[in-house]
Amino acid sequence: MHGLRTIAIMACWAMLSGGAAAEGYPEHPIDLIVPSTPGSSADILGRVLTEEMAARLGQRFVIYNKPGAGGAIATQEVARSAPDGYTLLNTPVATVANEFMSKTIKYEYGKDIIAVCPQAETANILVVSPSLGVKTVADLVKLAKEQPGVLQYATAGRGSATHLTSELFNMVAGIKTVAVHYRGGGDTVKDLLSGGVKMMFSSIAPVQDFVRDGRLIGLATTGPQRDPAFPNLPTIAESGYPGFDVRLWIGMTAPAATPKDIIHKLADANTKALESPEIKKALEAQGFAPMKGSAEDFDAFYRAERAKWEKVITETGLDKD
Repeated sequence: MHGLRTIAIMACWAMLSGGAAAEGYPEHPIDLIVPSTPGSSADILGRVLTEEMAARLGQRFVIYNKPGAGGAIATQEVARSAPDGYTLLNTPVATVANEFMSKTIKYEYGKDIIAVCPQAETANILVVSPSLGVKTVADLVKLAKEQPGVLQYATAGRGSATHLTSELFNMVAGIKTVAVHYRGGGDTVKDLLSGGVKMMFSSIAPVQDFVRDGRLIGLATTGPQRDPAFPNLPTIAESGYPGFDVRLWIGMTAPAATPKDIIHKLADANTKALESPEIKKALEAQGFAPMKGSAEDFDAFYRAERAKWEKVITETGLDKD
């Protein structure tokens, strides 16, 4: 009976999707489910952006942190929610990976969740311990080919962006380095500084001071262009691997069948929020830049990311670990 009721509700909302469902929306606070702990970059950015969006929508957002299973628990909760615009998901890149890596919690983009808007992005930076004795990406690849399966890289956890970026690099460079998984990023930096682990694709903010003072060596950044934080560092693409493009990003998704006019109203509020000087400063403080675009732009981007990471996960066997 519960399943039939859910189907009926979704059908009703689907019929409204081309009409005036957004008229009067939002009439009460909106829940934002964050798939990470308080104080994480995704959590901080979700809070500052929704505060600015709330000023434009006339209703506040209520933040609920639901970490667990790499974020898959939060995603499934949103996927099962009523598609009425009142339950949304703070959506980092890990949401894409978890669709293919979670063995117990299943969801499918386009069928269970859909794009609302992109919000923020940043590149990773490939850093190594000075004790490794390499200065360029080419040096690192040469060393890894001489010692297959020996070099270890740190990750912020299985399925994290730091993990997947490393596996993608292994694929395109034709090398084999070995993951050492940590619970989050704090301990990874400590072990990089001590030389306990020799390399990592890290988010920029936690390591930028150590790269600048020479305690870590930055080899390259992972975005499509050089990063403003390190304009003198080449990208991985410039270092011999054209097309390599990995960004840490955060956006917003909603349950499938959420009316399109509600999606567009939320996306418009997000676009205006990203134009705020205060928001730009808040993003910069976390090492991020605004990621502007419509719901349709985010949908196309998400699908491209989905195809890329599905290939990495299946070809490296991460979906079977």
